[in-house]
Amino acid sequence: MASRLRFATPGWLGSVLLALALLPAGNLDAAEPTDAVDIDDTPRQIGLHTPEWFEPSFLDFREDLERALERGKKGLAIYFGMDHCPYCEAMIDNNLAEPDIRQYFSEHFDVIALDVQGSREVVTMDGERMSERNFAVERRLNFTPAFTFFDADGDEIHRIRGYYPPYRFRAALEYVIDRHDRESSFRDYLERADPPPKFETDDINYQDFFERPPYMLDRSRVAAQRPLVVFFERRACHACDVLHSEPLNDPTVREQIQLFDAVQLDLDAETPVITPDGQRTTARAWGERLDIHWAPTLVFFDERGREIIRIDSVVALNRLRNVMAYVLTRAYEEYPTFERWRAAQGRISSAR
Repeated sequence: MASRLRFATPGWLGSVLLALALLPAGNLDAAEPTDAVDIDDTPRQIGLHTPEWFEPSFLDFREDLERALERGKKGLAIYFGMDHCPYCEAMIDNNLAEPDIRQYFSEHFDVIALDVQGSREVVTMDGERMSERNFAVERRLNFTPAFTFFDADGDEIHRIRGYYPPYRFRAALEYVIDRHDRESSFRDYLERADPPPKFETDDINYQDFFERPPYMLDRSRVAAQRPLVVFFERRACHACDVLHSEPLNDPTVREQIQLFDAVQLDLDAETPVITPDGQRTTARAWGERLDIHWAPTLVFFDERGREIIRIDSVVALNRLRNVMAYVLTRAYEEYPTFERWRAAQGRISSAR
């Protein structure tokens, strides 16, 4: 049976106002948000495809940027996708197909596409030559879909990793295009755009596999027996509700989580924490230090406290199960990226 995640737009006024603010003048007919996202993330054949309005490229980013500036754009955006990626499919078919998103994005940036598993040579803004795959790994943009944005000077402005629903993607575009990065982090920008509480205040969802405080997570001196997963959440968080009501109720997921030390933290709370690297802080301050701006975000650490991978975007059942398997089997020791491991699993399955 297909695993489907239904992600509905939170019903707070700020999101509607933000969507309106991003619309071109005189285009109020497009103001009706269409942010319900139905993602089928079961393994299946999905070709690598991109919108027709993306720009062709010989993958010399300096030339691409120069051409963008000649066309009156503010800079260059690079999209990272891969074959058989349902979240890439959702980005292309849901977000980038929205008329206001397409117009707003393409008006200010030329967009070119890379394959995170690709072997084509790219020339970076610094003149380095490497494969698409290595460039994605170096930038930690191999958790697809992903974007990175460069300004007119070739300096990186912001990165997006994973799938954001349309209302959050619009906010990210506004953050980049209006250069809010010069005054604050994306997390702080979102705090100002949508000050909590976003709904009626409710408690955070609790699961019986979460450890109780005090949260002494230090692994820097003595290695732990199991890997660690930290769930950064918020009160009255619709996406958190979806995570708890759907993927976290799956028996296989619950069996996998039993093999982790699992901790749940409120991103807005002053809960004392000793982090995996031995720092004394609070949940809120740690979230800020990790630049976490999406709730829920799941951060996975190994037995020594090294971050392995994080899920900081929309996640459905199969991606969650696969990420946990990647950590539990220590596949990261052989495959430095989750996507490379998934591609290898696909080849093994095909050979059987």
